[in-house]
Amino acid sequence: MANSLDAERMGGTLNWEPEDVISQMSLRTLLFSNDYRHIAIKGMLTSIVMLGLGGLMAILFRTELALPDLQFFDARPYMSLLTLHGMLMVFGFAIPLVISLMYYMMPRVLGTETLLWARGAQWSYWLLIAAAVLLIISRPDFTWTFYPPMSLRVGGNLVWMGYIAILLVAISEFLAGAVLLRNGLAAKGRWKKMPLMGWAALSEGLLLTISTPVLGLVAVYLFTDWMQYTAMFDPARGGNIMSFMFLFWFYGHPAVYLPLVPAIALLYTLLPRMLGRPMWSYWSAVVAFLLLTLLSFVVFPHHFQPAATVTTMIGRTTQILTLLIFIPSTLHVFNWIATLWSAPIAASAKRSVPFKFMIASIIFLIIGGVTGYVNAQVAVDSDFIHNTYWVPAHFHAMFVGFVANMAMAGMYFLYPYFTGRMFSQGMANTHFWMWQIGIFTKVMMMYVLGYAYFPRWVVDYLDLPQWSMPQMMLTGGAYLIGLGFIVFVFNIIWSAKRGRIVTGDAWPVIHETPTGPAVAAPAE
Repeated sequence: MANSLDAERMGGTLNWEPEDVISQMSLRTLLFSNDYRHIAIKGMLTSIVMLGLGGLMAILFRTELALPDLQFFDARPYMSLLTLHGMLMVFGFAIPLVISLMYYMMPRVLGTETLLWARGAQWSYWLLIAAAVLLIISRPDFTWTFYPPMSLRVGGNLVWMGYIAILLVAISEFLAGAVLLRNGLAAKGRWKKMPLMGWAALSEGLLLTISTPVLGLVAVYLFTDWMQYTAMFDPARGGNIMSFMFLFWFYGHPAVYLPLVPAIALLYTLLPRMLGRPMWSYWSAVVAFLLLTLLSFVVFPHHFQPAATVTTMIGRTTQILTLLIFIPSTLHVFNWIATLWSAPIAASAKRSVPFKFMIASIIFLIIGGVTGYVNAQVAVDSDFIHNTYWVPAHFHAMFVGFVANMAMAGMYFLYPYFTGRMFSQGMANTHFWMWQIGIFTKVMMMYVLGYAYFPRWVVDYLDLPQWSMPQMMLTGGAYLIGLGFIVFVFNIIWSAKRGRIVTGDAWPVIHETPTGPAVAAPAE
């Protein structure tokens, strides 16, 4: 249960004056200032652009998949769109956006008052921009996992730019991890009083700094294999694909948690602020962060279970470790539910858009987590669901349903603090419902298709009712998500000039009394 320290270490003091940071920035300031607010806002805006580009690519290839037979694309442009969509959404949107939100909040929440090693964050941003430009120019078509030997045989003469882009992503994420580690270590009140965002910064920093050097090594070997200076991964010249699998997924599985951990940190920071009371448990959250960090580095072989005999010791060990990783996830979820259940929810929270996105994110994390249990079973995964739509259903529930929803909760919460104005509540609620209906439809139809053994990475399919109808509904869900995104972008642009000016507490906690009138909770 919560104790006297919890208001200090679990977000109770998260309150500062709204200010119009954006209108006070020049283009030069936005691009090159080391002020943590400018770095964070620049990262958020760029991530929104990446979401728009990646989402547009998804709409294009989903339009092709809405009906069987080829209507608009053949295999090569379809695979290019699919590859760029995956890379931009993971490396350009999901991870950078939630890290940028942490950049904005950490100085206030952790008590550092500035972003330490801000130059590292600045370099991280520009390297990511360079990587995105190289990716778009090279138009790789080997999916975001770039498995050899396919990634060494396709893509055209510019595919080397894709390998360089992967290397730049690795360096960019390593720098971001170093920044997070430095700020987490400098947080006030270590260790018993450190806010949970500090523990998340340490967890995320370790995940990034340990895993990304391996990704950089993979990129270098892909480039030199393609140039035929080495033969590390090319089986035609004596290379070993399993070496790639172990190296890539040593990064690739922690990469699954790179957007999740900051999103969890945002939830731990915003939920008590909106409810006006501390989290139910502090130490369960700390233990969950530590376990998630440790286990994420030892369960990665489940990503290539069909490549190994399912009766081997490594297969069984991986299955057990994968099941163990449900423990920290469950600790987080039960902590959130207990916090919501422990007292009546403030009337102000029920009406607020950030709170709605937080509740939706918790629901999708539960959906993704429960169905992920099936992926952990070696026999079921190897013989039935691996490389079917069940897998993208799982990670879309986690990345879009949880991470993107939490990112929107953070964006809406911080909006008055960097514009000085409040967004349109009506447009924000429209965005919320479009997204929840669209994301739920998309994720559920992917699960249906996975259960019907629909394969990944195909541009055409047989006209079977168990495939064609879910694909049509899935595409409809994608269009609804796209429309919600347009409403969101219009809202933040329109409200920056015409929204209600905010003074004082942007998010006062208001409770309904038994007699009817609402009363505001005292400021922390």
